Amino acid sequence: MTKVTKTGQSDSVRPCILSPMSLQKSRSLCLATMLVCAGAVSCAENAGAGAGTPTSLSSVEVVVQMHSHTAARILQLKHYKALRHYQVEYRGYSATISARMDVEADYESASGMSFRIVSQSGSKLLCDKVLKRAVESEQEASRDRGLTALTPANYRFQLAGNESVGGRPAYILVVEPLTDSKFLYKGKIWVDAEDFAVVKRETEPAKNPSFWISRTLIHYTSALAHGYWLPQKVRSETKVRIGGTAVLTIDYGDYQVESNAPYTAGS
Repeated sequence: MTKVTKTGQSDSVRPCILSPMSLQKSRSLCLATMLVCAGAVSCAENAGAGAGTPTSLSSVEVVVQMHSHTAARILQLKHYKALRHYQVEYRGYSATISARMDVEADYESASGMSFRIVSQSGSKLLCDKVLKRAVESEQEASRDRGLTALTPANYRFQLAGNESVGGRPAYILVVEPLTDSKFLYKGKIWVDAEDFAVVKRETEPAKNPSFWISRTLIHYTSALAHGYWLPQKVRSETKVRIGGTAVLTIDYGDYQVESNAPYTAGS
């Protein structure tokens, strides 16, 4: 088994450059930069569950409530663990290659996230250059919550309406990043109107990681797990200029959660 430790810096994201290697390998390496970004922005702003009647708020008020609930969640959530399932598939004009990886994710409030690769199969190139780098990038982002936080320091917010998500009312916000960070994104987020957790995202990276990538669309959902909103699934679809489509999915599995005290929304 391979272990990704919490110490040391992960590989930086490098632009993809065509070389004399095979075209298929060139395409796969280009996908790595994009899929690393998809893994990085999968970090969630989560809050605990609760009840109450939603009221009409401005975008500023929604963001303030998000920040307050996230801070309370961080104080209460002590530990969680889950077995994640990563999968990437690239469909080109003449071939399809894929890879899978199971990763144990472990969160401790005192030390942050750690990841342990349990198993992997399929294309070794995709495992090494895409899935492992996606895990490393997410770990890098988790070391500093400020890098990914949905706050005015990172984003502009505009209220775009409201909608029911999973039978619960939610505010829709358009988010625009203030910098071209690989950890930020642009698009729409859905914020639960009672718990002020991000329950859904339809976004793309703030900055295109490579000329060879024409567009990347990322769909994110979260779900309640033992009273906390935690990531449920990410699906990222990328169109490659030199031909083909890549799809990365992350299934976050079932959570084992330990908290310091039961979380109450609005506390």
